[in-house]
Amino acid sequence: MTKQTELGGTFRLPGTSFTVNRMGYGAMQLAAPHVYGPPRDVDAAVAVLREAVASGVNHIDTSDFYGPHVTNQIIKKALHPYPDGLVIITKLGGLSNVTPKQLAEGQKITEIVCVQNFYNVAQRGDDGFIDDLAKQSIAYVPFFPLGGFTPLQSSKLDAVAASLQVAPMQVALAWLLQRSSNMLLIPGTSSVEHLRENLKAATLRIPSELLADLDSIGRGSGQGLTAASHS
Repeated sequence: MTKQTELGGTFRLPGTSFTVNRMGYGAMQLAAPHVYGPPRDVDAAVAVLREAVASGVNHIDTSDFYGPHVTNQIIKKALHPYPDGLVIITKLGGLSNVTPKQLAEGQKITEIVCVQNFYNVAQRGDDGFIDDLAKQSIAYVPFFPLGGFTPLQSSKLDAVAASLQVAPMQVALAWLLQRSSNMLLIPGTSSVEHLRENLKAATLRIPSELLADLDSIGRGSGQGLTAASHS
């Protein structure tokens, strides 16, 4: 079992009393395929959630659109009464394609504590945005840690993973944690075994020479598209 203190360090959401471990959990995969309907095995979904929290996850990302309603009902079944310190973030109206300009417009209306966009070692369009958010102590939550890779990029990631004797997904997650201290991760899975593998990424430190190899994967993608998000 991964210890709570090992889950990538902590981050305090600005303007709140909430401090979360940087390695969290995304609940979307608890619903049926295509995120519609209940899972085939509700007890297995409950077991995943309980294992996550027992392992130190205190940040769960969900939405009433998942199912719809299904994942939130499973979260309640698995975890209620909720333990102290557990932060459940649920998407309501969900802004899309958040850019720095849109963030600035939103900040005129309300305080923004988190931005969620498509970003990974191959898709680096938000590099500058992430750095600006870090200066404001605003969390950045990337999704699709292995999305949008070309075969060549995947082969480079596989080579780094093989040299470290870990899975490519673990390298992708560890790279994100090392990328910036305001990065919060929400890898999702419906498998306890896969959950444990993901959480181990929080203890993986990628050596500087291999970080350079990984950085070369996304070189030239800085003008990439910023995808769906919510804040």
